[in-house]
Amino acid sequence: MPAADTTPADVARLIISCPDQPGIVAAVSEVITDLGGNITTLDQYSTGVAGGRFFQRTVFHLPGLAAERPRVEEAIRTRLADRFDMEWSLTDAATSKRVAIFASKTDHCLLDLLWRHRRGEIPMDIAMVISNHPDLADDVRPFGIPYFHVPVEKGDKAAAEAKHLELLQGNVDVIVLARYMQIISETFLEQVGAPVINIHHSFLPAFIGAGPYQKARDRGVKLIGATAHYVTKDLDEGPIIEQDVIRVSHEDDVAQLTRYGADVERAVLSRAVQWHCEDRVIRNGQTTIVF
Repeated sequence: MPAADTTPADVARLIISCPDQPGIVAAVSEVITDLGGNITTLDQYSTGVAGGRFFQRTVFHLPGLAAERPRVEEAIRTRLADRFDMEWSLTDAATSKRVAIFASKTDHCLLDLLWRHRRGEIPMDIAMVISNHPDLADDVRPFGIPYFHVPVEKGDKAAAEAKHLELLQGNVDVIVLARYMQIISETFLEQVGAPVINIHHSFLPAFIGAGPYQKARDRGVKLIGATAHYVTKDLDEGPIIEQDVIRVSHEDDVAQLTRYGADVERAVLSRAVQWHCEDRVIRNGQTTIVF
């Protein structure tokens, strides 16, 4: 499991991907050194020596980062990006990701994220909670987070998503579906301008629909788990960020399986959100690299 980042001032994260070739690590290190930076963490991965793709996450300290950022970006563009046909992003580790959480009536994932946010365990600023039900408003209020009730009327999901876009666009960096029991449309994903992370029980696609824990018990499962993934237009088939399972017994009833499931769901989702907020997750087509 990746270790949590410390985020002192003037720490940047450089994320790169490009065709694998000799000299990438040396070139990146040289540029950062020439700029006066000190590399504190460097993780790398290649999908293959011949014709593979290279990924790297570099964390470095540079005094006066905010003022130096234009010079850093120019050096990356002119000395790295063109030379290596590189895709890249540069973030200030001290600037937390702005997060919107979607929920319905189930509270365990939502409250876990709010609690971890309050304790400073995940480097994020929760901008808002959006729900298609009013039920969780009283639970969210003590955290001081705005709560927006946006009903989804049967047959008119477009109206609700239009309201969502009005609230979200330009205000958040990532959206987290904390057991939000609505299907997200392809149109919404195309327009929202931010990645969307979802959590679901790992029974999919074997136990689709309502009552997955009853179906699991009826089949005598011995493991239950959860999967956190990015949302795409293909339902529950987006790139996976994190998964976990726990062992269960024939003695466990549906209520106990549901409790076990809630525990693993909130743990998996919180790790996925943390890793995303720390720029540890790099998407590569339908898969991910997690440093």
